[in-house]
Amino acid sequence: MTVADSGVDENERPQLSLGTAAARNLATTTKTPPQMQGITSRWLLRMLPWVQATGGTYRVNRRLTYTLGDGRVTFTNTGSDVRVIPQELRELPLLRDFDDESVLGALADRFVQQNFEPGDVLVEAGQPVDQVFLLAHGKVNKLGRGEYGDDTVLGVLANGEYFGESALLSADGTWAHTIKAVTSGTVLALRHQSLQEMNAAEPLRQHLAGIDTSTGKPQNEHGEAEIGIHSGHSGEALLGGTYVDYELSPREYELSVAQTVLRVHSRVTDLYNQPMNQTEQQLRLTIEALRERQEHDLLNNPDFGLLHNADLSQRIHTRTGPPTPDDLDELLSSRRKTRLVLAHPRAIAAFRRECNRRGVLPDVVEVEGTRVTGWRGVPMLPSDKIPVSEVGTTSILAMRTGAEDHGVVGLRQTGIPDEHEPGLNVRFMGMDEHAVVSYLVSTYYSAAVLVPDALGVLEHVETTR
Repeated sequence: MTVADSGVDENERPQLSLGTAAARNLATTTKTPPQMQGITSRWLLRMLPWVQATGGTYRVNRRLTYTLGDGRVTFTNTGSDVRVIPQELRELPLLRDFDDESVLGALADRFVQQNFEPGDVLVEAGQPVDQVFLLAHGKVNKLGRGEYGDDTVLGVLANGEYFGESALLSADGTWAHTIKAVTSGTVLALRHQSLQEMNAAEPLRQHLAGIDTSTGKPQNEHGEAEIGIHSGHSGEALLGGTYVDYELSPREYELSVAQTVLRVHSRVTDLYNQPMNQTEQQLRLTIEALRERQEHDLLNNPDFGLLHNADLSQRIHTRTGPPTPDDLDELLSSRRKTRLVLAHPRAIAAFRRECNRRGVLPDVVEVEGTRVTGWRGVPMLPSDKIPVSEVGTTSILAMRTGAEDHGVVGLRQTGIPDEHEPGLNVRFMGMDEHAVVSYLVSTYYSAAVLVPDALGVLEHVETTR
Protein backbone atom coordinates (compact mmCIF):
# COMPACT_ATOMS: atom_id res chain seq x y z
CA MET A 1 0.00 0.00 0.00
CA THR A 2 1.42 3.43 -1.01
CA VAL A 3 1.57 6.59 1.07
CA ALA A 4 -1.15 8.09 -1.09
CA ASP A 5 -3.33 5.02 -0.48
CA SER A 6 -2.78 5.27 3.24
CA GLY A 7 -4.07 8.85 3.30
CA VAL A 8 -0.81 10.31 4.75
CA ASP A 9 0.07 13.84 3.53
CA GLU A 10 3.32 13.82 1.51
CA ASN A 11 4.48 16.94 3.38
CA GLU A 12 4.17 15.11 6.71
CA ARG A 13 5.97 11.91 5.77
CA PRO A 14 9.46 11.37 7.29
CA GLN A 15 12.50 12.52 5.26
CA LEU A 16 14.51 9.58 3.97
CA SER A 17 17.62 11.43 2.66
CA LEU A 18 19.60 14.67 2.98
CA GLY A 19 17.81 17.65 1.40
CA THR A 20 19.36 19.86 -1.27
CA ALA A 21 19.06 23.01 0.84
CA ALA A 22 21.25 21.52 3.55
CA ALA A 23 23.62 19.90 1.06
CA ARG A 24 24.45 23.32 -0.46
CA ASN A 25 26.00 24.33 2.86
CA LEU A 26 28.78 21.80 2.25
CA ALA A 27 29.16 22.37 -1.45
CA THR A 28 31.37 24.87 -3.27
CA THR A 29 29.03 26.74 -5.59
CA THR A 30 29.95 27.65 -9.14
CA LYS A 31 29.53 31.38 -9.47
CA THR A 32 29.98 34.14 -12.02
CA PRO A 33 31.62 37.50 -11.50
CA PRO A 34 29.05 40.25 -10.83
CA GLN A 35 27.08 40.94 -13.99
CA MET A 36 25.99 44.39 -15.23
CA GLN A 37 23.10 45.02 -17.61
CA GLY A 38 24.14 48.59 -18.44
CA ILE A 39 27.25 47.60 -20.43
CA THR A 40 26.89 48.39 -24.14
CA SER A 41 29.13 47.91 -27.16
CA ARG A 42 30.43 51.53 -26.89
CA TRP A 43 31.35 51.68 -30.57
CA LEU A 44 32.24 55.36 -30.45
CA LEU A 45 34.95 54.80 -27.83
CA ARG A 46 36.31 51.88 -29.82
CA MET A 47 36.37 53.59 -33.21
CA LEU A 48 37.61 57.08 -32.33
CA PRO A 49 41.36 57.63 -32.78
CA TRP A 50 42.65 59.00 -29.47
CA VAL A 51 45.03 61.96 -29.41
CA GLN A 52 47.29 62.85 -26.50
CA ALA A 53 46.18 66.21 -25.03
CA THR A 54 49.29 67.29 -23.14
CA GLY A 55 48.53 69.93 -20.55
CA GLY A 56 44.85 69.03 -20.57
CA THR A 57 44.11 71.32 -23.55
CA TYR A 58 43.93 70.71 -27.30
CA ARG A 59 43.97 73.67 -29.70
CA VAL A 60 42.50 73.31 -33.20
CA ASN A 61 44.18 75.74 -35.60
CA ARG A 62 42.29 76.42 -38.81
CA ARG A 63 42.47 78.70 -41.80
CA LEU A 64 40.70 81.99 -41.31
CA THR A 65 36.98 81.59 -41.93
CA TYR A 66 34.63 84.53 -42.39
CA THR A 67 31.39 84.38 -40.41
CA LEU A 68 28.51 84.00 -42.82
CA GLY A 69 25.65 84.25 -40.33
CA ASP A 70 24.09 80.97 -41.39
CA GLY A 71 22.97 79.98 -37.90
CA ARG A 72 19.55 78.93 -36.71
CA VAL A 73 16.94 81.16 -35.13
CA THR A 74 15.52 80.30 -31.70
CA PHE A 75 11.93 80.88 -30.63
CA THR A 76 9.83 80.97 -27.47
CA ASN A 77 6.21 80.03 -27.16
CA THR A 78 3.34 80.63 -24.76
CA GLY A 79 0.82 77.93 -25.55
CA SER A 80 0.37 78.04 -29.31
CA ASP A 81 1.69 81.61 -29.65
CA VAL A 82 5.26 81.62 -31.02
CA ARG A 83 7.67 84.55 -30.88
CA VAL A 84 11.23 84.93 -32.12
CA ILE A 85 13.86 85.89 -29.54
CA PRO A 86 14.95 89.40 -30.64
CA GLN A 87 18.73 88.78 -30.35
CA GLU A 88 18.31 85.62 -32.44
CA LEU A 89 17.45 87.79 -35.43
CA ARG A 90 21.19 88.44 -35.68
CA GLU A 91 21.53 84.91 -37.06
CA LEU A 92 20.28 86.39 -40.35
CA PRO A 93 23.36 87.43 -42.37
CA LEU A 94 22.10 90.97 -42.97
CA LEU A 95 21.60 91.54 -39.23
CA ARG A 96 24.80 89.85 -38.04
CA ASP A 97 26.49 93.12 -37.00
CA PHE A 98 23.36 94.94 -35.82
CA ASP A 99 23.11 94.94 -32.00
CA ASP A 100 20.49 97.59 -31.12
CA GLU A 101 18.32 95.53 -28.77
CA SER A 102 15.39 97.98 -28.74
CA VAL A 103 15.13 97.94 -32.53
CA LEU A 104 15.53 94.15 -32.65
CA GLY A 105 12.73 93.83 -30.08
CA ALA A 106 10.46 96.07 -32.14
CA LEU A 107 11.34 94.10 -35.26
CA ALA A 108 10.56 90.79 -33.53
CA ASP A 109 7.11 92.13 -32.58
CA ARG A 110 6.37 92.79 -36.27
CA PHE A 111 6.64 89.14 -37.27
CA VAL A 112 3.24 87.54 -37.89
CA GLN A 113 2.61 83.90 -37.04
CA GLN A 114 1.27 81.66 -39.81
CA ASN A 115 0.41 77.97 -39.51
CA PHE A 116 0.60 75.59 -42.47
CA GLU A 117 -0.42 72.04 -43.33
CA PRO A 118 1.27 69.37 -45.47
CA GLY A 119 1.09 70.33 -49.13
CA ASP A 120 0.62 74.06 -48.55
CA VAL A 121 2.68 76.33 -50.82
CA LEU A 122 4.29 79.06 -48.73
CA VAL A 123 5.96 80.90 -51.60
CA GLU A 124 5.86 80.33 -55.34
CA ALA A 125 8.67 80.76 -57.84
CA GLY A 126 8.46 84.01 -59.81
CA GLN A 127 6.50 85.90 -57.15
CA PRO A 128 8.04 89.01 -55.49
CA VAL A 129 10.27 88.41 -52.46
CA ASP A 130 8.38 90.83 -50.23
CA GLN A 131 8.69 89.06 -46.87
CA VAL A 132 11.18 87.08 -44.82
CA PHE A 133 10.11 83.77 -43.23
CA LEU A 134 11.43 82.20 -40.03
CA LEU A 135 10.61 78.51 -39.77
CA ALA A 136 9.67 77.94 -36.13
CA HIS A 137 8.43 74.37 -36.46
CA GLY A 138 7.94 71.87 -39.26
CA LYS A 139 9.66 70.86 -42.47
CA VAL A 140 9.41 72.30 -45.98
CA ASN A 141 10.88 71.43 -49.37
CA LYS A 142 12.65 73.91 -51.60
CA LEU A 143 11.43 73.03 -55.11
CA GLY A 144 12.91 74.13 -58.42
CA ARG A 145 12.36 73.36 -62.08
CA GLY A 146 14.65 70.64 -63.40
CA GLU A 147 16.39 70.63 -66.77
CA TYR A 148 13.64 68.45 -68.23
CA GLY A 149 10.74 70.50 -66.86
CA ASP A 150 9.97 68.41 -63.78
CA ASP A 151 9.93 69.61 -60.18
CA THR A 152 13.16 68.91 -58.31
CA VAL A 153 13.76 69.02 -54.55
CA LEU A 154 16.66 71.44 -54.14
CA GLY A 155 16.79 71.16 -50.37
CA VAL A 156 14.90 70.65 -47.13
CA LEU A 157 14.42 73.33 -44.46
CA ALA A 158 13.39 72.62 -40.89
CA ASN A 159 13.18 74.15 -37.39
CA GLY A 160 15.19 77.35 -36.93
CA GLU A 161 16.00 77.97 -40.59
CA TYR A 162 14.81 80.90 -42.67
CA PHE A 163 14.27 82.04 -46.25
CA GLY A 164 13.58 85.31 -48.05
CA GLU A 165 16.00 87.37 -45.95
CA SER A 166 16.66 89.65 -48.95
CA ALA A 167 13.25 91.19 -48.24
CA LEU A 168 14.96 93.13 -45.46
CA LEU A 169 16.74 95.16 -48.15
CA SER A 170 14.04 95.51 -50.78
CA ALA A 171 11.00 93.85 -52.33
CA ASP A 172 12.31 94.02 -55.89
CA GLY A 173 13.55 90.44 -56.17
CA THR A 174 11.58 87.36 -57.17
CA TRP A 175 11.55 83.87 -55.72
CA ALA A 176 13.83 81.53 -57.65
CA HIS A 177 12.13 78.47 -56.15
CA THR A 178 8.90 77.27 -54.57
CA ILE A 179 8.61 76.46 -50.85
CA LYS A 180 6.14 73.65 -50.17
CA ALA A 181 5.25 72.17 -46.79
CA VAL A 182 6.11 68.54 -46.08
CA THR A 183 4.64 68.50 -42.57
CA SER A 184 2.38 70.79 -40.59
CA GLY A 185 4.17 73.62 -38.84
CA THR A 186 4.53 77.30 -38.06
CA VAL A 187 6.40 80.19 -39.67
CA LEU A 188 6.84 83.80 -38.61
CA ALA A 189 6.66 86.24 -41.52
CA LEU A 190 7.73 89.88 -41.79
CA ARG A 191 6.68 91.92 -44.83
CA HIS A 192 9.05 94.48 -46.29
CA GLN A 193 6.27 97.06 -46.07
CA SER A 194 5.87 96.37 -42.36
CA LEU A 195 9.58 97.02 -41.86
CA GLN A 196 9.29 100.37 -43.65
CA GLU A 197 6.42 101.40 -41.39
CA MET A 198 8.39 100.87 -38.18
CA ASN A 199 8.84 104.19 -36.40
CA ALA A 200 11.95 102.98 -34.53
CA ALA A 201 13.61 101.43 -37.58
CA GLU A 202 15.79 104.36 -38.67
CA PRO A 203 19.01 102.86 -37.18
CA LEU A 204 18.16 99.57 -38.89
CA ARG A 205 17.50 101.27 -42.23
CA GLN A 206 20.86 103.02 -41.97
CA HIS A 207 22.52 99.70 -41.18
CA LEU A 208 20.92 97.95 -44.15
CA ALA A 209 21.70 100.86 -46.46
CA GLY A 210 25.39 100.56 -45.54
CA ILE A 211 25.59 96.89 -46.53
CA ASP A 212 27.37 96.34 -49.83
CA THR A 213 26.10 93.02 -51.16
CA SER A 214 28.07 93.22 -54.38
CA THR A 215 31.53 92.94 -52.87
CA GLY A 216 33.09 91.03 -50.04
CA LYS A 217 36.29 89.47 -48.82
CA PRO A 218 37.60 86.81 -51.22
CA GLN A 219 36.70 83.37 -49.91
CA ASN A 220 36.21 79.84 -51.14
CA GLU A 221 33.02 77.78 -51.04
CA HIS A 222 33.72 76.82 -47.43
CA GLY A 223 34.01 80.43 -46.25
CA GLU A 224 37.79 80.25 -45.83
CA ALA A 225 40.02 83.16 -46.83
CA GLU A 226 40.98 82.65 -50.45
CA ILE A 227 44.53 81.60 -51.43
CA GLY A 228 45.30 83.45 -54.65
CA ILE A 229 46.56 81.09 -57.38
CA HIS A 230 47.05 81.82 -61.10
CA SER A 231 46.62 79.14 -63.76
CA GLY A 232 46.09 78.87 -67.48
CA HIS A 233 48.32 81.78 -68.35
CA SER A 234 51.10 81.84 -70.89
CA GLY A 235 54.21 83.91 -71.37
CA GLU A 236 55.60 86.12 -68.66
CA ALA A 237 52.37 86.99 -66.86
CA LEU A 238 52.65 88.97 -63.64
CA LEU A 239 52.01 86.62 -60.72
CA GLY A 240 50.46 88.01 -57.60
CA GLY A 241 51.60 86.96 -54.15
CA THR A 242 49.49 85.24 -51.55
CA TYR A 243 49.58 83.84 -48.03
CA VAL A 244 47.46 81.51 -45.90
CA ASP A 245 45.68 83.37 -43.13
CA TYR A 246 44.85 81.67 -39.82
CA GLU A 247 42.15 82.16 -37.24
CA LEU A 248 43.36 84.57 -34.59
CA SER A 249 41.35 82.92 -31.80
CA PRO A 250 41.34 79.18 -32.50
CA ARG A 251 39.14 76.96 -30.40
CA GLU A 252 40.68 75.14 -27.47
CA TYR A 253 39.21 71.96 -26.01
CA GLU A 254 39.82 71.32 -22.32
CA LEU A 255 39.58 67.76 -21.08
CA SER A 256 36.37 67.01 -19.25
CA VAL A 257 36.25 64.64 -16.28
CA ALA A 258 33.93 61.97 -14.94
CA GLN A 259 34.63 60.94 -11.35
CA THR A 260 33.25 58.93 -8.51
CA VAL A 261 34.42 57.75 -5.09
CA LEU A 262 34.39 53.98 -4.70
CA ARG A 263 33.93 52.85 -1.09
CA VAL A 264 34.60 49.32 0.17
CA HIS A 265 34.34 48.24 3.83
CA SER A 266 37.49 46.63 5.15
CA ARG A 267 35.49 43.79 6.67
CA VAL A 268 34.29 42.82 3.18
CA THR A 269 37.80 42.74 1.74
CA ASP A 270 39.16 40.91 4.82
CA LEU A 271 36.58 38.11 5.10
CA TYR A 272 34.93 37.77 1.69
CA ASN A 273 37.79 38.16 -0.75
CA GLN A 274 37.84 34.57 -2.03
CA PRO A 275 37.47 33.26 -4.66
CA MET A 276 36.97 36.75 -6.16
CA ASN A 277 38.72 39.93 -5.12
CA GLN A 278 35.94 42.23 -3.94
CA THR A 279 37.84 45.45 -4.63
CA GLU A 280 38.69 44.37 -8.16
CA GLN A 281 35.07 43.50 -8.94
CA GLN A 282 33.78 46.76 -7.47
CA LEU A 283 36.36 48.67 -9.48
CA ARG A 284 35.59 46.79 -12.70
CA LEU A 285 31.90 47.65 -12.56
CA THR A 286 32.62 51.25 -11.57
CA ILE A 287 34.93 51.68 -14.58
CA GLU A 288 32.25 50.23 -16.86
CA ALA A 289 29.80 52.85 -15.60
CA LEU A 290 32.36 55.63 -16.12
CA ARG A 291 33.03 54.50 -19.68
CA GLU A 292 29.29 54.52 -20.39
CA ARG A 293 29.09 58.09 -19.08
CA GLN A 294 32.15 59.02 -21.15
CA GLU A 295 30.52 57.91 -24.39
CA HIS A 296 27.28 59.66 -23.43
CA ASP A 297 29.15 62.92 -22.90
CA LEU A 298 31.10 62.59 -26.15
CA LEU A 299 27.75 62.62 -27.94
CA ASN A 300 25.53 64.85 -25.79
CA ASN A 301 27.71 67.28 -23.83
CA PRO A 302 26.62 70.85 -24.80
CA ASP A 303 30.26 72.02 -24.96
CA PHE A 304 32.12 69.29 -26.87
CA GLY A 305 29.48 66.64 -27.67
CA LEU A 306 29.36 65.66 -31.33
CA LEU A 307 25.61 66.23 -31.65
CA HIS A 308 26.09 69.85 -30.57
CA ASN A 309 29.32 70.51 -32.48
CA ALA A 310 28.26 69.48 -35.96
CA ASP A 311 28.47 72.52 -38.22
CA LEU A 312 25.12 73.89 -39.33
CA SER A 313 26.15 73.54 -42.97
CA GLN A 314 26.66 69.81 -42.34
CA ARG A 315 23.17 69.20 -40.93
CA ILE A 316 20.65 67.80 -43.38
CA HIS A 317 17.06 66.66 -42.98
CA THR A 318 15.27 63.54 -44.09
CA ARG A 319 13.11 64.03 -47.16
CA THR A 320 10.09 62.05 -45.93
CA GLY A 321 10.76 61.25 -42.27
CA PRO A 322 12.18 57.71 -42.07
CA PRO A 323 15.86 57.26 -43.03
CA THR A 324 15.87 56.19 -46.66
CA PRO A 325 18.79 55.09 -48.87
CA ASP A 326 18.50 58.51 -50.56
CA ASP A 327 19.03 60.24 -47.20
CA LEU A 328 22.07 58.09 -46.39
CA ASP A 329 23.52 58.75 -49.84
CA GLU A 330 23.21 62.50 -49.29
CA LEU A 331 24.77 62.20 -45.84
CA LEU A 332 27.74 60.18 -47.10
CA SER A 333 28.32 62.36 -50.15
CA SER A 334 28.74 65.46 -47.98
CA ARG A 335 32.27 64.42 -46.95
CA ARG A 336 35.19 62.37 -48.13
CA LYS A 337 36.38 59.18 -46.46
CA THR A 338 33.38 58.63 -44.20
CA ARG A 339 34.66 55.99 -41.79
CA LEU A 340 31.51 55.20 -39.86
CA VAL A 341 27.86 56.02 -39.33
CA LEU A 342 26.59 56.11 -35.75
CA ALA A 343 22.87 55.70 -35.10
CA HIS A 344 20.40 54.57 -32.46
CA PRO A 345 19.41 50.91 -32.93
CA ARG A 346 15.82 52.04 -33.66
CA ALA A 347 17.12 54.28 -36.46
CA ILE A 348 19.08 51.38 -37.97
CA ALA A 349 15.96 49.21 -37.82
CA ALA A 350 13.97 51.99 -39.52
CA PHE A 351 16.61 52.19 -42.27
CA ARG A 352 16.40 48.45 -42.86
CA ARG A 353 12.60 48.72 -43.13
CA GLU A 354 13.00 51.39 -45.80
CA CYS A 355 15.45 49.15 -47.65
CA ASN A 356 12.96 46.27 -47.46
CA ARG A 357 10.20 48.53 -48.77
CA ARG A 358 12.31 49.38 -51.81
CA GLY A 359 13.61 45.87 -52.33
CA VAL A 360 17.19 46.99 -51.59
CA LEU A 361 19.64 44.94 -49.56
CA PRO A 362 21.87 46.92 -47.19
CA ASP A 363 25.50 45.92 -46.87
CA VAL A 364 26.89 43.64 -44.21
CA VAL A 365 30.22 44.99 -42.97
CA GLU A 366 32.61 43.29 -40.57
CA VAL A 367 34.08 45.56 -37.88
CA GLU A 368 36.47 44.09 -35.29
CA GLY A 369 35.06 40.63 -35.92
CA THR A 370 31.41 41.74 -35.64
CA ARG A 371 29.04 41.77 -38.61
CA VAL A 372 26.98 44.97 -38.68
CA THR A 373 24.62 46.72 -41.08
CA GLY A 374 26.36 48.97 -43.61
CA TRP A 375 25.62 51.23 -46.54
CA ARG A 376 27.97 51.84 -49.46
CA GLY A 377 30.61 49.91 -47.54
CA VAL A 378 30.38 52.22 -44.50
CA PRO A 379 29.43 50.45 -41.24
CA MET A 380 26.33 51.66 -39.38
CA LEU A 381 27.23 51.19 -35.72
CA PRO A 382 24.54 51.23 -33.00
CA SER A 383 24.63 53.55 -30.00
CA ASP A 384 21.79 53.92 -27.52
CA LYS A 385 23.40 57.16 -26.26
CA ILE A 386 21.93 59.07 -29.22
CA PRO A 387 18.65 60.44 -27.88
CA VAL A 388 15.24 59.59 -29.32
CA SER A 389 12.50 62.16 -28.73
CA GLU A 390 9.07 61.42 -27.32
CA VAL A 391 7.63 61.41 -30.84
CA GLY A 392 10.25 58.94 -32.05
CA THR A 393 12.68 61.21 -33.92
CA THR A 394 16.44 60.95 -33.62
CA SER A 395 19.67 61.82 -35.45
CA ILE A 396 22.22 59.82 -37.45
CA LEU A 397 25.89 60.84 -37.44
CA ALA A 398 28.44 60.25 -40.18
CA MET A 399 32.07 61.05 -39.54
CA ARG A 400 35.55 60.97 -40.94
CA THR A 401 38.03 60.13 -38.19
CA GLY A 402 41.70 60.70 -37.52
CA ALA A 403 43.98 63.74 -37.29
CA GLU A 404 45.82 62.76 -40.48
CA ASP A 405 42.54 63.05 -42.44
CA HIS A 406 41.39 66.23 -40.67
CA GLY A 407 38.58 64.29 -39.05
CA VAL A 408 37.05 63.70 -35.63
CA VAL A 409 39.38 62.69 -32.81
CA GLY A 410 39.00 61.73 -29.19
CA LEU A 411 41.12 63.56 -26.64
CA ARG A 412 42.73 62.14 -23.51
CA GLN A 413 45.94 62.34 -21.54
CA THR A 414 47.89 59.20 -20.76
CA GLY A 415 50.63 58.77 -18.19
CA ILE A 416 48.65 60.44 -15.41
CA PRO A 417 49.42 59.45 -11.77
CA ASP A 418 48.03 56.09 -10.59
CA GLU A 419 46.83 55.30 -14.11
CA HIS A 420 44.73 52.14 -14.30
CA GLU A 421 43.68 52.38 -17.95
CA PRO A 422 44.64 54.96 -20.62
CA GLY A 423 43.26 58.27 -19.40
CA LEU A 424 41.74 56.73 -16.25
CA ASN A 425 43.29 56.55 -12.80
CA VAL A 426 42.40 55.09 -9.41
CA ARG A 427 43.78 56.94 -6.38
CA PHE A 428 43.70 55.63 -2.82
CA MET A 429 42.01 58.17 -0.54
CA GLY A 430 42.48 56.40 2.79
CA MET A 431 40.29 54.75 5.41
CA ASP A 432 37.82 56.63 7.60
CA GLU A 433 36.76 55.99 11.21
CA HIS A 434 34.07 53.59 9.98
CA ALA A 435 36.73 51.30 8.45
CA VAL A 436 35.56 52.20 4.94
CA VAL A 437 38.31 52.34 2.32
CA SER A 438 37.82 54.99 -0.41
CA TYR A 439 39.22 55.20 -3.93
CA LEU A 440 38.86 58.17 -6.29
CA VAL A 441 38.18 56.90 -9.82
CA SER A 442 38.58 59.52 -12.57
CA THR A 443 38.62 59.52 -16.36
CA TYR A 444 39.54 62.54 -18.51
CA TYR A 445 38.31 62.97 -22.08
CA SER A 446 36.92 65.21 -24.80
CA ALA A 447 36.43 65.19 -28.58
CA ALA A 448 37.34 67.61 -31.36
CA VAL A 449 36.03 68.12 -34.90
CA LEU A 450 39.10 69.33 -36.77
CA VAL A 451 37.27 70.72 -39.83
CA PRO A 452 33.51 71.22 -40.21
CA ASP A 453 32.92 68.65 -42.96
CA ALA A 454 34.42 65.85 -40.86
CA LEU A 455 31.08 65.40 -39.08
CA GLY A 456 27.60 65.37 -40.58
CA VAL A 457 24.20 64.83 -38.99
CA LEU A 458 20.96 63.58 -40.55
CA GLU A 459 18.27 65.19 -38.40
CA HIS A 460 14.56 64.59 -37.76
CA VAL A 461 14.88 60.85 -38.44
CA GLU A 462 11.57 59.11 -37.75
CA THR A 463 11.86 55.67 -36.17
CA THR A 464 8.16 54.91 -35.76
CA ARG A 465 7.20 54.27 -39.39
